[in-house]
Amino acid sequence: MELPLVVGVDGSDASLLAVDWAVDEAARLGLPLRIVHGSLWERYEGPVRPGNLERPADQVSAQNIVGTAAERARLRNPEVKVVAELVPEDAVSTLLLEGNNAAALVTGSRGRGELKGMLLGSVGLAVAARAHCPVIVVRGDKAGLAGTHERILLGAGEPETCGAAVRFAFREAEARGCVLDVVRAWRCPAHETTDHPLLAGEPARYHEERASALLDTLLHDAMADHPDVHVRRVTVEGPARRVLLNRSAAADLLIVGARRRHGHSGLQLGRVGHTLLHHAECPVAIVPHHM
Repeated sequence: MELPLVVGVDGSDASLLAVDWAVDEAARLGLPLRIVHGSLWERYEGPVRPGNLERPADQVSAQNIVGTAAERARLRNPEVKVVAELVPEDAVSTLLLEGNNAAALVTGSRGRGELKGMLLGSVGLAVAARAHCPVIVVRGDKAGLAGTHERILLGAGEPETCGAAVRFAFREAEARGCVLDVVRAWRCPAHETTDHPLLAGEPARYHEERASALLDTLLHDAMADHPDVHVRRVTVEGPARRVLLNRSAAADLLIVGARRRHGHSGLQLGRVGHTLLHHAECPVAIVPHHM
């Protein structure tokens, strides 16, 4: 049985955009869609007694949130199988629990009650930094949300920590029938000298060639497994977060890997992922690599 794509909703405009994106993604991948809303009303109000026709306001609100999202999803694509459920937990706990049995989690970029100036809501950040499955935060401009660029962007990290992100990116590009741009950023440290035999002459060329060789290693198996995916690979000098942000405006989805250390329950999100979740011009997928 295939794991569902799970989208968290809270009634905000951002979460409804996430529902739209999730419906389209579920249709592309042939997956069922599970819509969840974390609500603690029952914990505080207690269960409704039989025969009591009056329901707590929070229960009505929670049910309306789920019902509206489910109806929106079914209207957008009636062929996608949709299940909606209230979960008696807070929003972060709900999504982290759901992520244990999900192909991926989808969230909006900001929730209800978040400060207007916030670039990313606390729920989206916490889930992206802790979940054990891929997390997609739906954000960006209309072109990226609509998928009109026909381009997936993969930020290439180290081979030993981003294999899952590479596989995820190739599956996405294949399902969409679009180009996969793979970018590896490199830098030439200012303190380096040409004393080292490998750096004699042009230190920058050494670092660029090393970045290119890393891409060869990183992409070899995935390219063999997905021969129909058109891959464009490039090495660029500069900080990875700046390089990827600049290119996100021309992408439909930006994918990066993240380390997940067993036994570590805190936030596990690097500087690059953190920056992209707050500023990218398209949806961002954080794909964990378990260590």
